[in-house]
Amino acid sequence: MGTERGTLVIIGGAEDRQGDCVVLREFVRLAGGMKAHIAVMTAATGMPKEVGDDYIHVFERLGAESVEVVDSRRREDSLREDSLRAIEHATGIFFTGGDQSRIVDFIKGTPLDQVIHERYEQGAVIGGTSAGAAMMPDQMIVGGASVSNPSIDAVSMGPGMGFLPGIVVDQHFAQRGRLGRLLAALVLQPAMLGLGIDEDTAIIVNGDEFQVVGQGAVTIVDESTATHNNLNGLLKDESIALCDVKLHILPHGYRFNLKTHLPLV
Repeated sequence: MGTERGTLVIIGGAEDRQGDCVVLREFVRLAGGMKAHIAVMTAATGMPKEVGDDYIHVFERLGAESVEVVDSRRREDSLREDSLRAIEHATGIFFTGGDQSRIVDFIKGTPLDQVIHERYEQGAVIGGTSAGAAMMPDQMIVGGASVSNPSIDAVSMGPGMGFLPGIVVDQHFAQRGRLGRLLAALVLQPAMLGLGIDEDTAIIVNGDEFQVVGQGAVTIVDESTATHNNLNGLLKDESIALCDVKLHILPHGYRFNLKTHLPLV
């Protein structure tokens, strides 16, 4: 895979696994196509056998050379030699949906976490859907209500896995009306960009740019231009005021520069 940092494929959840599989097809292609060796991480789900088998089927149907499930349903599983070997040989590492807190609880800070990050630095593709998308930043959205008006209690935050630092990611975005909690997360965390990714939609992050792929869109909230918020003195159930924030909505094929905060049209 070379020596440069790999690619991130961050999926908003509910991706097509039965038809054309546009998003997952791109993940397999980036991971090596018919030479891809994929490790499926099922730490987020309470049904690792069923979910793992589902992704084995779809990745094999798309032509991956090998697919292996890495089952980390307990923290001690992240010490297993067979799991570490699977990641060392993987060209694509895919985190399933479920509960993002389980990924952090069972993997973060373990030898498995270390080898995943090493493979990413060596050029492997890291993909994740739903919970597997939420865990990508250094500070992730753990949960919260789908609300129109942002407030302090609209969102809860916690440590993420650190693949995409300085950015907040939310998933199932348009389908669950999560703009309010994404705005709240941006105000509460030292992040300048919030990315809301719709279902069956992904961003493919390469270096300082990402491209949108899939059926929906990506909502980008740029808080770096904000001139005012009322966070000081606010009680947790009171509405947050936020002025002069930029908003971009980008469908399939559009690109965005994470350094300049500019869409590429």
